[in-house]
Amino acid sequence: MRTVISDSQLAYERKIMQEVAELNAARPTSPKAMVDTYGCQQNEADSEKIRGMLREMGYEFTSDESEADVVVMNTCAVREHAEQRVYGNVGALTHTKKANPNQKIVICGCMAQQQSVADKLRESYRHVDIVFGPHALWRFPEFLKKVLTVGGRVFEITPSDGAIAEGIPQVRDGSVKAWLSVMYGCNNFCTYCIVPYVRGRERSRTPEDILAEARGLVEAGYKDITLLGQNVNSYGKDLGTGVDFADILREVCAIPGDFIVRFMTSHPKDATEKLFKTMAENPKCAHHIHLPFQSGSDRILRAMNRRYDRAKYLDLVHKAREYMPDVVLTSDVIVGFPGETEEDFADTLSLVEEVEYDALFTFIYSKRPGTPAAEYPDPATREMKQMRFDLLVKLQNMISERKHADYVGRTVRVLIDGVDGEYLTSRTNGGRLVRVKGGERMIGEFADVKITGSNTWALYGELV
Repeated sequence: MRTVISDSQLAYERKIMQEVAELNAARPTSPKAMVDTYGCQQNEADSEKIRGMLREMGYEFTSDESEADVVVMNTCAVREHAEQRVYGNVGALTHTKKANPNQKIVICGCMAQQQSVADKLRESYRHVDIVFGPHALWRFPEFLKKVLTVGGRVFEITPSDGAIAEGIPQVRDGSVKAWLSVMYGCNNFCTYCIVPYVRGRERSRTPEDILAEARGLVEAGYKDITLLGQNVNSYGKDLGTGVDFADILREVCAIPGDFIVRFMTSHPKDATEKLFKTMAENPKCAHHIHLPFQSGSDRILRAMNRRYDRAKYLDLVHKAREYMPDVVLTSDVIVGFPGETEEDFADTLSLVEEVEYDALFTFIYSKRPGTPAAEYPDPATREMKQMRFDLLVKLQNMISERKHADYVGRTVRVLIDGVDGEYLTSRTNGGRLVRVKGGERMIGEFADVKITGSNTWALYGELV
């Protein structure tokens, strides 16, 4: 059931923000906060809301934890490596807490929603003051006020299907690119994935709220807007209005202004010809689809509960290229899923050879306690999985290098979005990274660039 946080509940949180701001205004110097984000783009969007609430409560921002009066770690639970990084960094905060006993340490996000993690933080990391999951993000002000004024510790990880909270203030990261969440949660329950357990069920924002936020972003000068959801192709199923994701995409593209629209992530089981047609018909829509296939083996796809097969996936790729011959295709793939054989892995390699992705995000399977796959027999050794992983990366690097080399000599339109050393960074319509020489005053502008060089990971060009 789709739940929306009421205006009165949100008003209560705004009242608390004002009360904390008054407490901070009485301090001799302005307090500082640091927000450290791990994981996906949805976590980035959540961190923008955390920073928004902190700003309303009177905090300035720092990237130095030793300067921070409040340290927030917004965590990811998708892979074990990310969790170990969090534990290591939380442990290191014992030194900053010793130097500043009044420092408040907050652990939130997907990792924090797991009971086992919360128990470990409670028992072994006594310097942590607040722990809460994604469902309670909108209540952050009351948690912070409690530890500031009453003391003690706050743990809020009550299981929930999730809710929608509109109107939370945001401090966005940068002035060129913006994240815009269209929905939250996931109903897919892939057997390897913890996300549905920690982010709850799929729930869509209303078209009116999405379009109002999109218009505000365009008016504020953002030029690259990414529509976010765990599975954007499921958008609207819970609303019962007949409006689907392709409709939302068309409406956002229809907003007056010079900007580009992207989206993440598409689940193949719900991707439609209507979506590809909409992308092709709207010049503001990037011709880029991130379409995770995870495995080229039908047997492994069934074990993963992906609910499509190799033939359906390839049919989607062919339809997308039929509508958009220049489409940039990227994907996720898991190597070493429990029970994967050499024949299964060969199917993955052959699919990569057939599709010829522009780029792949490749991962060795990471066991997530609480998911069905964590209990599957897994006879392959780590060394076997690493060998397969290396073969896959080598193949994709060859494909990426060749596809990037095909750009050389062409002139492409890019959005200049930042600076990295001696180069400006920019992105093509399809999301390819282009490094170019130029002045920082050009950040936020579209420009034509002639591609003069390339490698596996980037293009190089000259301003035309």
